[in-house]
Amino acid sequence: MNKRKRPTGNTSAKGKATTGSSTARSGRSTFTSAKSSGPSSSRNTGATQKPIAAKSSAAPKKSVAPKPKAAKRSGNSYYRKQEPPRPYKVTEPDELLNFLLKHLKSGRNAVKSILGRGQVSVDQKVVTKFNLELTPGQIVTISKEGAVAAPSLTGINILHEDDDLIVIRKEAGLLSIAADKSDDLTAYRQLTEHVRRTDALNRIFIVHRLDRDTSGVMMFAKSEEVQQKLQENWKENVQERVYVALVEGTVAKEEGTISSWLKETKTLKMYSSPRPNDGQHAITHYKRLQSNREFSLLEVRLETGRKNQIRVHMEDLGHPIAGDRKYGAHTRTLGRLGLHARVLSFIHPTSGKLMRFETDIPKQFLYPFRNDAPSAKV
Repeated sequence: MNKRKRPTGNTSAKGKATTGSSTARSGRSTFTSAKSSGPSSSRNTGATQKPIAAKSSAAPKKSVAPKPKAAKRSGNSYYRKQEPPRPYKVTEPDELLNFLLKHLKSGRNAVKSILGRGQVSVDQKVVTKFNLELTPGQIVTISKEGAVAAPSLTGINILHEDDDLIVIRKEAGLLSIAADKSDDLTAYRQLTEHVRRTDALNRIFIVHRLDRDTSGVMMFAKSEEVQQKLQENWKENVQERVYVALVEGTVAKEEGTISSWLKETKTLKMYSSPRPNDGQHAITHYKRLQSNREFSLLEVRLETGRKNQIRVHMEDLGHPIAGDRKYGAHTRTLGRLGLHARVLSFIHPTSGKLMRFETDIPKQFLYPFRNDAPSAKV
């Protein structure tokens, strides 16, 4: 007769490990925790222990609560204590890549990888450009972990940002701000999301605008107070507003000034009134940079900042801006408006320092002056 073997109670069940997801590159980790079915000595759970007679006069040991186990990474490896970022002070002018090579003593590719992962900050701002120029007094911080990747900005490049304002380079085709509550992608909307990543209550305020099809430098304030300071003293604060304009035809005069009184039609088109003091006074200065039979490249300086001022004045000059069908243009060579806000210089509303931002002339504006450039399309 076969005897049934009774369980000994010593068999142990191995639990399946639940792997937590970890995104170490972004600096964030998500953990999946599982509730355990009980302490490791599960066979004694709930059991009453019989009193044992003391064999010696020594005092009984006090029960000590078990220490909580450290959280584990994927692969059952324990977390290491996070090392604090290492700061380095800049003592002489240098390029960021060269500075990092000196202090990290790693290869160029390794250093560029560190930059690409957002592990380097300059004055507490994450930097990824290896050719950034450093100045004495700045603090370069290197972190073991990469920064959380910020959403990319579309049609925007931030040239400068501080506690009071943001200066950007806007691409042609992007609205500065929506005229209504539409869902159009705008510079204003993107920058609002940008500043709210650090504080949900942050806001930005538009100081001046660029037309949708005009590219170039523009500025936003981070508070209503700064916005009012800039707008109320705009003529005194702004030292330079320089544009480049690609216009149709050969501009005969090397330089000149256009002055008129601007008004707006019911269809929202601006025009120069034939009567003095009838509208807003607008003054535009221009200088010819290059020209051929089909186009002229002009440097344009604004003395006043009226709506569509340059576009109207170029039409008045008899040389409308390339691609500007609204104001008399016939060519479509560029595929965009031939107007770019190249320079913006102003007195900082808080520090009082002179700030100047200059951008390159768009390559499309120079293309018509190449020897192999085709004739303008009409």
